[in-house]
Amino acid sequence: MEIYSTLSVLLGASWLSGFNAYATIGFLGLFGRIGWLSLPQGLHVLEHPAVFGVALLLYLVEFIADKVPAFDSFWDSIQTFVRIPAGAILAFAAVGDVAPELKLLATLLGGGLALSAHATKSSIRALVNLSPEPFSNWMLSLGQDGAILLLIWVMFYFPIIMLGLLILFTIFFIWFLPKIFRTFSRMFRRFWSKPAEPTLP
Repeated sequence: MEIYSTLSVLLGASWLSGFNAYATIGFLGLFGRIGWLSLPQGLHVLEHPAVFGVALLLYLVEFIADKVPAFDSFWDSIQTFVRIPAGAILAFAAVGDVAPELKLLATLLGGGLALSAHATKSSIRALVNLSPEPFSNWMLSLGQDGAILLLIWVMFYFPIIMLGLLILFTIFFIWFLPKIFRTFSRMFRRFWSKPAEPTLP
């Protein structure tokens, strides 16, 4: 059973960081600090007040930025350089004292899960931003924030369920991957396309 718990925390933390690295790190550290969660030895650094304090402060910034249609897509593009490395680092730390090849494997898996979560979130939010009303964007963002808190709890207390969710997400991601490519292709074409020059009368 311990192997399932380790995999749940290792893979789950990396996956959630792909959606919101600041919330994942901040709440893991806070809940570990107050004794609600028992973090692996390698993640005890998250329990330092400076670490989870800064992470939660940045989460508040992201909480606001994520509620602004169109700007949230720009924010997501910047967070590419935060969420994916954070997922890899969390996996590297959570796996503990194991053989170097297992450390490397855990790091690759963590980074890959963070990448898949980040790409899925970014493409879905870009599609939702096509809607003229902001409410769907707000509801999706609030739902994600609540889901991260819930899944942190599931990750520690129901590891089998967490691993099952990860398998289901991986299947969904494989199916959704062509849509992700199409979404970002449209975004890049729109960004790089030049406005039509006015014609003379």
